[in-house]
Amino acid sequence: MADLLNLGMLICAAMGAMAFGILAAYAILRACFAIMKPRKAPAPGKAQTEAARIL
Repeated sequence: MADLLNLGMLICAAMGAMAFGILAAYAILRACFAIMKPRKAPAPGKAQTEAARIL
């Protein structure tokens, strides 16, 4: 009975470690891709557009 309990605990621990590793790798990749993502910056020297006034 103890051997069966040990086997069950070993299987659960292995699946938990695998799930933790996959989720950790996913989080690290998401963070790295978020850092590498280009940011939208306003073009230098570009003024805001205004409606033309007709006199």
